[in-house]
Amino acid sequence: MNTHFALENPIEVLTGKKRSELTRDDLINIINKKNIERLTFHYTAIDGKVKELRLPITSHEQAELVLAEGERVDGSSLFKGVVDAGKSDLYVIPVYKSVFINPFDHTSLDFVCRFVTGEGELAPFAPDNLLAITHQKLQEEFDVEFNALGELEFYLVGNSEQNLYPLPNQKGYHGSSPYVKTTSIVNEMLKVMTNITSEIKYAHNEVGLINNLEIDNHLFNGKLAEQVEIEFLPSPVEDAADVVVLGKWLCQSIANRYNLIATFYPKIQIGDAGSGLHFHTMLKRNNKNIMLDADQELSEDSLKLIGGLCRYAPTLSAFGNMTAGSFLRLVPHQEAPTKVCWGYSNRSALIRVPLGWRNLDNLAMKVNPQQRLKAERKDSRQTVELRSPDGSANTHMLLAAMTTAVLWAYRNPKEALKLADQNFVSGNIHNNPDKEREFIDIATSCVETAQALNDHRDYYIRDGYFTGSLIDKVIEMLNSENDEGLNKKIHSLPEEDGKKLAEDYIKRGIQKY
Repeated sequence: MNTHFALENPIEVLTGKKRSELTRDDLINIINKKNIERLTFHYTAIDGKVKELRLPITSHEQAELVLAEGERVDGSSLFKGVVDAGKSDLYVIPVYKSVFINPFDHTSLDFVCRFVTGEGELAPFAPDNLLAITHQKLQEEFDVEFNALGELEFYLVGNSEQNLYPLPNQKGYHGSSPYVKTTSIVNEMLKVMTNITSEIKYAHNEVGLINNLEIDNHLFNGKLAEQVEIEFLPSPVEDAADVVVLGKWLCQSIANRYNLIATFYPKIQIGDAGSGLHFHTMLKRNNKNIMLDADQELSEDSLKLIGGLCRYAPTLSAFGNMTAGSFLRLVPHQEAPTKVCWGYSNRSALIRVPLGWRNLDNLAMKVNPQQRLKAERKDSRQTVELRSPDGSANTHMLLAAMTTAVLWAYRNPKEALKLADQNFVSGNIHNNPDKEREFIDIATSCVETAQALNDHRDYYIRDGYFTGSLIDKVIEMLNSENDEGLNKKIHSLPEEDGKKLAEDYIKRGIQKY
């Protein structure tokens, strides 16, 4: 199989327009110019995965009609347990700015879609619409735009083509070819994703490197597994969620063409690094980053954001850690959080304020003294990072929950600022047991986080825009993992028995992600 993709020019080049300006006529012109044979609609269902509907183009009139009015789908199948079969029809409507030429079939023009009810309204139970509605309220009430970027971590699993220049286990961080073996495949992913989204920041190998996977599954056992991270650029939360979901689909599709598996499961082997899906967040007003004040310190807006995330943190796992394997990753004394706290450059904390070039610019002049002319920085780059989520997250629901936390914080600023003050930690939290005990624990299982969500459902229904049926469905999904007290059980057993119990849960879940 020829696995090198002849990449198309970006849509902006074809149309001479920004994506946000595209109209139906522009899309018809693309169809004619590129001899498009099919429209493909992508949308995200209750399971958080990309679905698709393929619509062959039979005439100019039919293409215009589909682009103008969308198509019908069965909502009771896509949102099982949320939409009643007695009134299940939904429309899927293409978002024009999301258009891209399918990298695996250049005769298909693809779109991200939104769900619309029979009454012509955005379906409020659909996670992508819920996110858009919540963000719209934040913008309307406080003139604040919430931006996010995901750090997509995953393992590429397969047979190594050659064993030269091997790396030891757990020594993959920022590894380069020829020591890591998947560089060309990751480069292919970057090309495709950049062409489609224009929202890619960088890619690198992560710590996880397993030379011989030991799992009772013929697709994984004995294989090489290299951990990769692809990080996106900040964008409004609705776009950020779409980009992450599409990114996962693209990574798995490309890996499949190389006879590899891209798995986003949060823990694929006990004792080896797990994979997260951290989100950096940023607040903007009038298209300017407002995370820093005039003195280049964290602004009051940033502290409100942090306080809101602290309040909602015990329930955010309900949307960001949706499999038993999530809690095999979230254990003490790893670079994964277990307590609700925040700090500067602190990878042991749930919420990290990373380096943001505060009071610094043009650092290249330090090592390139011949450079005399400074580059102009147009805006601050400061973000705040939430470190608990992983690849099992329902991305749209998670970002909707985080946006709800921000909305609550702006509506309750004094309480949000107080929470930020109470939950600050300096240094590695695990090195200070007395301080560690002051902070609230993150849930230790799906069952536990389901209970937390049930106890605090008013956070999302009364203070936000979640529906009761959606909350109930999430609780049902979490409880189905049947993992109550899993970590305690593992550690109470003899080492080999505990390892086997953990592997049973991993084997059950790994292929789903």
